[in-house]
Amino acid sequence: MTMEQLSPRALNRATLARQFLLERADLPAVTAIERLAGLQAQAPDSSYVGLWSRLGDFQVDELAKPLAAREVVRSTLMRGTVHLVTAADGLALWPTVKSVVERGFLGHYSREIAGLDLAAVAEAGKALLSERPRTRAEIRTALAPRWPGADLPTLGYAVNSLLPLAHVTPRGLWGQTGPAAFALLEDWVGAPFTDGITLDDLVLRYLAAFGPATVRDAQVWSGLTRLKEVFERLRPRLMTFRDAAGKELFDLPDAPRPDPETPAPPRFLPEYDNVLLSHADRARVIPDGRRVPLPPGNGGRRGTLLVDGEFLAIWAIKGATLTIESRKPLRDQDSIAEEGARLLEFVVPGSAPDIRFDLDG
Repeated sequence: MTMEQLSPRALNRATLARQFLLERADLPAVTAIERLAGLQAQAPDSSYVGLWSRLGDFQVDELAKPLAAREVVRSTLMRGTVHLVTAADGLALWPTVKSVVERGFLGHYSREIAGLDLAAVAEAGKALLSERPRTRAEIRTALAPRWPGADLPTLGYAVNSLLPLAHVTPRGLWGQTGPAAFALLEDWVGAPFTDGITLDDLVLRYLAAFGPATVRDAQVWSGLTRLKEVFERLRPRLMTFRDAAGKELFDLPDAPRPDPETPAPPRFLPEYDNVLLSHADRARVIPDGRRVPLPPGNGGRRGTLLVDGEFLAIWAIKGATLTIESRKPLRDQDSIAEEGARLLEFVVPGSAPDIRFDLDG
């Protein structure tokens, strides 16, 4: 039986629908974060813009309050990168993806950790963080006397990578700054770890948020390997398709797959948004293979712009001016400007809209 082929545009619209980027969803922020399987959150303010673009009438407090109440948390999880997840998901995901975080650390610091007793470093770090949250600099300074010959930054990163940690507030609250500080995840959210999400459930949640997708896509999103057997186990419960290159795609039977001609309104996304990073083949949203930028800063004032569902421009807010840069002409600049004015009102309330297009960027 021949599988239906899904075009890049069909995959684009399916993914946008699940990411609430075709239509803004009428959901509480915490519910949306759960359904999205977390939000990429290296830049602490970026998730506010990500949610603003996805949820109707989103206000800052809809995320700031659950962050302060520890209902949601920023933690290093999928791909060994910082994600914003619900507290319950943080506790469930860590046991399943901790090998990804550890593998990334061991690979990057292979020379620096030679001769280090990493189990002892982790245990000492756990004892420190059980007292109070600490910055990475405070961690390495406290550990240095016990390991006088060790590379100091490596000691800090070892604790960050070998232990399940939460990035503590006030960093991550809109408009507030300060050095990144860490607490033990269980202590911060006040609940114990679960047995971990099963690989079957992890794949199903990935498909719900990012499908249709290949096995390789799920592996890139999670950082896990050898998921083919998981997909094979789930095959009776899934639908299968082919992409334009003939690769097999898997999907949930009842997940949205809109008509490829469904209009996709312009969407301003933060710099490192999930929708740009969660597939091995990013052509469904980045047709020309451009690099996804992660500029320095707290986030919330720079990012990427989707036009007709594709990453075609970058944006930045300086003062009360929004500048949109693109290497090519942009369709429907009036709609982009209207959405940009709404973004300015969210980021810089009360400002007079000043929107500029730089099409030589």
